[in-house]
Amino acid sequence: MAVQLVVAAVLAGIVFALTHTMLYSVWVFLIVVAVAFVLEGVRVVPQQSAFVVERFGRYKETLAPGLNFIVPLFDRVAYRHILKEVPLDVPEQICITKDNTQLGVDGILYYQVTDPRLASYGSSNYVQAISQLAQTTLRSEIGKMELDKTFESREEINRQIVAALDEAGRNWGIKVLRYEIKSLTPPEAILRSMQQQITAEREKRALIAKSEGERQQEINVADGEKQAAVLRSEGEKQAAINRAQGEATAIRVIAEANAAGVRAVAEAIADKGGMEAANLKVATQYVDAFANLAKTSNTLILPANAGDVAGMVATAMTVLDKARQGQAAAKG
Repeated sequence: MAVQLVVAAVLAGIVFALTHTMLYSVWVFLIVVAVAFVLEGVRVVPQQSAFVVERFGRYKETLAPGLNFIVPLFDRVAYRHILKEVPLDVPEQICITKDNTQLGVDGILYYQVTDPRLASYGSSNYVQAISQLAQTTLRSEIGKMELDKTFESREEINRQIVAALDEAGRNWGIKVLRYEIKSLTPPEAILRSMQQQITAEREKRALIAKSEGERQQEINVADGEKQAAVLRSEGEKQAAINRAQGEATAIRVIAEANAAGVRAVAEAIADKGGMEAANLKVATQYVDAFANLAKTSNTLILPANAGDVAGMVATAMTVLDKARQGQAAAKG
């Protein structure tokens, strides 16, 4: 406002020098002061913003978004805050893990001003304060973990940092919404060792998968051979059963045929002239048998009475007669 008063006085002096009339100079001075007063007294606050007003260097009020009025010369807008969520890049730093390994870590922090008054007077620079606190907390959390654990525990590290910053930010009028680790960079030697370990692990899994495949193949082959052997044995069993049944059937048929032949012979003997025909048949076969003995072998086995053909025929006919009498008795 002091600048505006000086400008009004200069304009009034210029008017007085041109017109040599004090009244005009006074009016120009008053008009310029009134315009400056109005311009200095009106404050338009954008949406999602807040203006902190001081009166004689002491906090007076916080202007809300929209049209606001202050008293020039007495009041001034000391601080302007954005109430939106703000991303803050936390510079990369070297942390030492629990197993004494250096690890380069950087991240990004998201915060929001919730109390403009505390944000104005709680800290001289709350942005720098939360950035330094984030780095300190990150070093502390990384120092509690071994190198391999840090890669698995990003979410846990993020939660711990947010909890620590949010507690401290209450006194600064800000709220830390989240923290995200962007990258974890171990030394080059560690990276090479990790790559070798990953390669070895992949080769191990490949060998295991190959051995499992070969094992399953052998199991399948053995199972197939087992099933084939079972099927062959079942087939052999069924074939043996079929052969036995066929032989039994053949024996039964032959026996039935022999029985039928015997019955036919017996019936023929029982008929008229049957005995005489039988005598003739036995005698003929006896003679034929002796005639063929010399044709089959040099060794001959003869009965004691080989020359008594009539006796042999009588013996055979006696057997046939007994068979006929047994048949007749069965019929009677």
